Amino acid sequence: MSICRNLNVGLLFPFRNPPAWRKPFADFYADQLAQTRLAEEFGYDEVWLTEHHFAEDGYSPAILPIASAIAAVTKRIRIGTHLVLLPLHNAVRVAEDAATIDIISNGCFDLGVGQGYAPGEFAAYGVDRKTRAGRLEEGIEVIRGAWTKDDFSFDGKHYKVKNVRLMPRPVQAPHPPLWIGAGAPKAIERAGRMGCNFMGLANPAAQTTYDNALRKAGRNPKDFSAAQLHFTYVGRTNDEAWAHSQEHLHYMIKWYTRWLSEAGDFLGADMPQLPEPAKLRDSQLMFPLAVGSPDEVASKLNASLTKVRTTHLVLGMHLPGISPERSRSSMELFAREVAPQLKPPSAS
Repeated sequence: MSICRNLNVGLLFPFRNPPAWRKPFADFYADQLAQTRLAEEFGYDEVWLTEHHFAEDGYSPAILPIASAIAAVTKRIRIGTHLVLLPLHNAVRVAEDAATIDIISNGCFDLGVGQGYAPGEFAAYGVDRKTRAGRLEEGIEVIRGAWTKDDFSFDGKHYKVKNVRLMPRPVQAPHPPLWIGAGAPKAIERAGRMGCNFMGLANPAAQTTYDNALRKAGRNPKDFSAAQLHFTYVGRTNDEAWAHSQEHLHYMIKWYTRWLSEAGDFLGADMPQLPEPAKLRDSQLMFPLAVGSPDEVASKLNASLTKVRTTHLVLGMHLPGISPERSRSSMELFAREVAPQLKPPSAS
């Protein structure tokens, strides 16, 4: 049973193992897979996975194998990618892998994709970063076609495929849900234009841009899902929550800020200085945070639910380097004391 009526609540697992808290990677992966099983036990609806490459903390570079491993050890919980950096991959291969995960999970897989932004990743893969938007769009068309058509062919700028006959097909019909994660207006509009669900950062303007793009394409926003990510940690008190999470949040924000600054897509040159960990709680940050006691976290999330259309609440609770014991405590407190307080507008 879901922990929250009328709202899908999921957990983001980035599989990050920073040097300061490092474990042997085999042990770390075993811990994270155990946490996904706990998520299912606690009643969470979805496990979301995310992708980066060549990071010092091993930020999960191969999320489809991870998704398959989770599918093999869980029974009910959905598994989604938040997101696959599609321009770095062959879309036919992604279609086959995703179909296989959908089969192993018995129809519990969501495929979220995005165009990516980190220059170093494109350089290392030998992919021209300037082509990422086109590769993403064509890649989505190839995946859809491979999932749904016999002898599928496509003749584009980046993909020229002929007589693709994917077998076996996904369990879900006509295919697993497709999502696009985006931050820049043109990329957000693409999600609506292409008829994909949207993954955002709880930004009202971004969600409005997406919903308007759906309407412009003749689609009803009520027919499409919107996942909003909040980096979250729940403690018994506000002080405990921040004491347990601030070093891990600081590490996470430091690296995201660096990558985004290098990309130059979303941040201006006057990006504010990141405060020291102990001062994060009093700072204005570009990342949506919900940290504190159960009442505090519920209040912050309810404020967001009121402002931003949200069908899927994604909680970035498994912060880089945080211990499994503290993750479990936060997961359990959220399920027991926060979720019953959430009031999505559709439920009111």
